[in-house]
Amino acid sequence: MNSLLEFLPRIPIAEWTKAFTDWLTSTFSFIFYPIRTHLGNFMGWSTDRLSEVPPVIIILLVVLLAFFMTGKKFGLAAFSLVGLWLIYNQGLWDRLIETFTLVLIASILSVIIGVPFGILMSKSKIAESIMKPILDFMQTMPAFVYLIPAVAFFGIGMVPGVFASLIFAVPPTVRFTNLGIRQVPTELVEAADAFGSTGTQKLFKVELPMAKATIMAGINQTVMLALSMVVIASMIGSPGLGREVVSALQRSQVGPGFVAGISIVILAIIIDRFTQSVNTAKK
Repeated sequence: MNSLLEFLPRIPIAEWTKAFTDWLTSTFSFIFYPIRTHLGNFMGWSTDRLSEVPPVIIILLVVLLAFFMTGKKFGLAAFSLVGLWLIYNQGLWDRLIETFTLVLIASILSVIIGVPFGILMSKSKIAESIMKPILDFMQTMPAFVYLIPAVAFFGIGMVPGVFASLIFAVPPTVRFTNLGIRQVPTELVEAADAFGSTGTQKLFKVELPMAKATIMAGINQTVMLALSMVVIASMIGSPGLGREVVSALQRSQVGPGFVAGISIVILAIIIDRFTQSVNTAKK
């Protein structure tokens, strides 16, 4: 068997991939360069503005929002107060702001892209048949692989981190939007048609409101996946808490790595509870 394989020529997949990536980068540099420049500047500006706000103000705002969004319950508010104060106490507040900016931008872009594609899938079987294998590919591909095209197209920094997070995080929003609209009772859709509703009216006044709980569940998963990319994205220069974790691993510093990891967990719990509270409040 080995002797047979020796006579077969090696397929130059790596060379073809590199040539194709180089062609994409050079051909569409007029798209990639402005995105890298303007998005990078915007994210840097957003981080700077948030960093200018005194940490105590942000902590109090988060605590108040948690208190009222959870129906005036103290659980999430108390956790937010203690958790955010702990991050500030450990000197990781600036890293927290950088991480939050990355997750926020990646999540917003994922929703902006994911919801329309989910609507398209729910309205067209052809679109669904085309997009399902693409979404399967995006969800089964190891997260580290997304760093390769991100670096090739956008270089090193926060922008490729957002790009990699976007690819990894957008599938749940697409799938749940498609599922939510398809689960709208047929009787309601037929009633809207009987009253002469246009396609747009039916979508925005019947289907999306009925599917909002499912869509919000997808958005919650998208935000969590974007946050899970924080550590991986730090390997290509993205700032934030993930960089602290990677730096601690490289230097075998258990203490600093544990503190940075706990900070990511605290942020993840707060964001998860906030998105779930939004879904509950809108029911």
